[in-house]
Amino acid sequence: MSEPLLLAIDQGTQSVRAMLFDVHGELVAKSQVHIEPYFSRQPGWAEQECDYFWDNLSQACQALWRDHADLKPRVVAAALTTQRASVVCLDADHTPLRPAVIWLDQRRTSDFPVLPPWLSLPIKALGQGGTMAQFQSKAECNWLAADEPETWAKTAHFVLLSGYLTWKLTGTLCDAIPSQVGYLPFDFKGQQWAGPLDMKWRALTVKRKQLPPLVPAGEQLGSVSAEAAAATGIPEGLPLFSAGADKACEVLASGALTPSTGNLSYGTTATFNTCNSKYVEPMPFVPPYPASVPGHYNSEIIVQRGYWMVNWFKREFAAAEVLKAEQQGIEPEVLFEQLLAESPPGAMGLTLQPFWNPGVKVPGPEAKGAIIGFGDVHTRAHLYRAIIEGIGYALREGKERLEKRNGVPVQTLTVSGGGSQSDAIMQITANIFGLPARRPHTFETSGLGAAINAAVGAGLYDNHAQAVAAMTRPGDVFEPDPATAELYDQLYRQVYRPLYGRLAPLYRSIRHITGYPARY
Repeated sequence: MSEPLLLAIDQGTQSVRAMLFDVHGELVAKSQVHIEPYFSRQPGWAEQECDYFWDNLSQACQALWRDHADLKPRVVAAALTTQRASVVCLDADHTPLRPAVIWLDQRRTSDFPVLPPWLSLPIKALGQGGTMAQFQSKAECNWLAADEPETWAKTAHFVLLSGYLTWKLTGTLCDAIPSQVGYLPFDFKGQQWAGPLDMKWRALTVKRKQLPPLVPAGEQLGSVSAEAAAATGIPEGLPLFSAGADKACEVLASGALTPSTGNLSYGTTATFNTCNSKYVEPMPFVPPYPASVPGHYNSEIIVQRGYWMVNWFKREFAAAEVLKAEQQGIEPEVLFEQLLAESPPGAMGLTLQPFWNPGVKVPGPEAKGAIIGFGDVHTRAHLYRAIIEGIGYALREGKERLEKRNGVPVQTLTVSGGGSQSDAIMQITANIFGLPARRPHTFETSGLGAAINAAVGAGLYDNHAQAVAAMTRPGDVFEPDPATAELYDQLYRQVYRPLYGRLAPLYRSIRHITGYPARY
């Protein structure tokens, strides 16, 4: 009864959760506060007030202690995990200069630094000129410097949301190495800020002095300050350990530490990850991200909007389910299980390409979403199934790409994130991939990954491998149905795979004619 507990704070896109885990990886207590992901003052913008994140994080923590005051004395360490690639501009006094720019923001600029010929010509010769232009145009520091020069001139510290919340919790401005995902001058192979001769410093407007010190996973970021203790109820002086961004923590908590295990994350962004002790680019000139284990890398394929599409479906097509769920006091997604039961595998030929937001390389920047195969038999249920299947097809394509890059076949699938809570979606996943799909023992994998790092940092385990062995284990396993898996395999190979190549010229024409997606 007196075993130590670990506080994990998970600041996600749609909610913030404060959780207590024991040394066996069991979720002992949890408090959750739902948040507005962002506000948009113009189409394509996605921003949120920095204090809004901090206030809701504080509320989640205070609610945890209010309901579980008896557990508070047992907490020995904390760790923070957050959404990725959301950036904050701070002045010299660490005060936010503007709202945080959320990772869903779509602003671009054509006013970015011009590379000297001795850098730009080799990049073009390698066929990567377009990729570099995308990187420069999307980089928040570049469009901030171009569009908000007064704000950028005052920006003494340019940090990710994880760095800002670390500052609020500890009074020390630093960040976790495995949180560094974004348009930043980061050396992904060396897992540190880029060296002084790296071309990223010429491609971006940010300077080294604006960036925070970085701390490896499992090492201490600082201790909870008196001010933070007053706001959150977290004990003053509690050590806060480096953990990493939400996806990195999910991979860790799923036990997916070798390239033979693929981790699917069914969150706002859907991803397929393999973890490796080697540096393996998921595609040429696209780096793997730092894993939540020191010296490891996560090669990742992204479906940018992913399970955001479930929210899109809910908003645009599911008013009846939303109303019924309110009456029953349940989440609307619970009722969506019936939509899957009402539609057969393959959605009677309806096939969806889930590129509601384009990528840098795969899919290309011209990509758009598409749904083909409509007939008079199709209903909302078929559309919902097509969304779930389309995300699965895109991630299977990512799996096959990573198998080639790693030179190792994926033999096991772990599935985490909100979508994994659905038995029907888990079965669809097993059938699309033709592999057993297993859940971790807890849905709160981002929080558990943070807790694992807190446990290592606090010395409860000697290393990450030992902590993972003690704190993670398989949950439910879903076996593929041979007949359904064969149906999906044919649809994937004969319909989904050729679809992008056939439609890409039309996407480019749409972009040329309408200017969409345009710079916002």
